[in-house]
Amino acid sequence: MAIQLEKRKPISIVKEKPGLTHIVAGLGWDPATVNGHSVDLDLSLFMLGENGKLVADEYFIFYNNATSPDGSTNYPGDSRGGEGDGDDEVIHIDLTKINPQVEFLYFAVTIDQSELRGHNFGHVQNSYINIRNAADNSILCQYLLKDNFINEDSLIIATISRNGGNWNVEALGQAFSGGLNTLIDLYQ
Repeated sequence: MAIQLEKRKPISIVKEKPGLTHIVAGLGWDPATVNGHSVDLDLSLFMLGENGKLVADEYFIFYNNATSPDGSTNYPGDSRGGEGDGDDEVIHIDLTKINPQVEFLYFAVTIDQSELRGHNFGHVQNSYINIRNAADNSILCQYLLKDNFINEDSLIIATISRNGGNWNVEALGQAFSGGLNTLIDLYQ
């Protein structure tokens, strides 16, 4: 059974699953059409050093940069509307290959063309992030976005941080306005 993450209550995914080396972060949401356009969520990953900034620009993983320079991450594709069951967008991560300078993995969710289309997280229903064991696809932990952010279009949904030999995952649910550029400015 998956652990339901709560904001600001980290858990060690390595202690939950000893020997864990590969994970998959999965984003899901229900389809919605607002102002004639599908609400399109995008999953991205900021790989940050101990200073809370990107180790290098190439360590920002998203639909236009699918693989990190260390080969630890892979973003296989962009879902435009949240159709179907299960995770709509995923990022595969090999914890053993992550550059030793990377201390934090920040998972961001943004709404594509939110300002132009008038979309915000208040239009999104049943969104979540799953952290799965890639070996058997079992859900290790899950965070359900229950907040109703009616003015925000970008969100740091969860973080995974190094803690000695452990990797701790924590739900954040921090919302922002200004789209992906706001988050890039924060972490670059």
